Formats: sequence, structure tokens, C-alpha cells
Amino acid sequence: MVVAFTGFYRRTNTIPPRLALLIGPPLLFIIGLFVTKRGRQFIDSLRLDQLTVLHFIRINVEIILFMLFISKAIPEVMTFEGRNFDILAGLTAPLVYYLAFVRRQLSQRALLFWNLLCLGLLTNIVVTALLSAPTPFQRLAFDQPNIAIQYFPFVWLPSVVVPIVLFSHLTAIRRLSTAQ
Repeated sequence: MVVAFTGFYRRTNTIPPRLALLIGPPLLFIIGLFVTKRGRQFIDSLRLDQLTVLHFIRINVEIILFMLFISKAIPEVMTFEGRNFDILAGLTAPLVYYLAFVRRQLSQRALLFWNLLCLGLLTNIVVTALLSAPTPFQRLAFDQPNIAIQYFPFVWLPSVVVPIVLFSHLTAIRRLSTAQ
């Protein structure tokens, strides 16, 4: 994260884009967990209730994204006023947690469906963010590109927050798929 202070990520005309260095290592780590025996043992030791309630953090992320839009650091398309409906995952997480783990009224199949749906919401915003970033691959938001992820502390979004949320969904999906 110290690299963000040097302006390293602000150089946008490289192939591959330097932003790939934010995304690549956590993705490789997640893949490593799923393909190794010790990684799968770790995954299987995680509690589904905690993985579910973790998604509440997405409300805060969406509020931060909206504030970044107001500050002209990301495009509107990346907010809940645009094409980003990821806030729904955060808003429904406490209800899903309550129904599935407190009241035990939500089936594993329904919990699996919720995780798949929310993974789709995450995928939507990640693709939108990548296509809005000022790189050679930019296809959206040319009038207001996604520049926030070039600066600290916002480099944490693609390098820490998104991988944790992704890992949580993939883990839950693996666990719920094998339990049926």
C-alpha cells in the first residue's frame, strides 16, 4: 500500500496496467487456498454465519463510493445511482443471517442462491470499475474515469476489500454446494 503514495498506480498507459498488481496477488492467494489441501481445510473450518454477516460491510463501501462520485473520483455508473446494486448484498446480509442462522428458516439452497446472486452483484461492480479505470482497457466513463483506486487508501478496495468479499462468497458457495 505504500506504493500508492509514490504515484505508481497513477501511471495508466502500461500493459499490463499497474492496477493488475493490486488485483493479481490476492486472486492468486484465493486460488491457492482452493487448490491446496491445507487451503481447503482452512476454507472448511470457516463459519458460514460469519461469512454471511461479513457482507454488511458492503453498505459502507457503497457509501464511500457515492462520496467518491460526489468528489469526482469515480463515475456515477459505479454508484447505486448508476449500475451498481451491490448495496443490496449489504442490506440483505443481516436479514439473511437472521433467517438462516438465528431463526433457521432459510434453507441451505436459499443461502446458496443468495450467495450466487450477491456474487453476481460483486462481479458487476468489479467489471464496471475495471472498465472505468483509466487504462488501455477502459471502455466506460471517459468523462469521469475511476481514478480513486490509484490513491491510498482507496487502493484497499480492489486489493483487500473485494478479495475478502469474493473469498467469502466462493467459500460459502463451495461449502453449501458440497453439503447438498
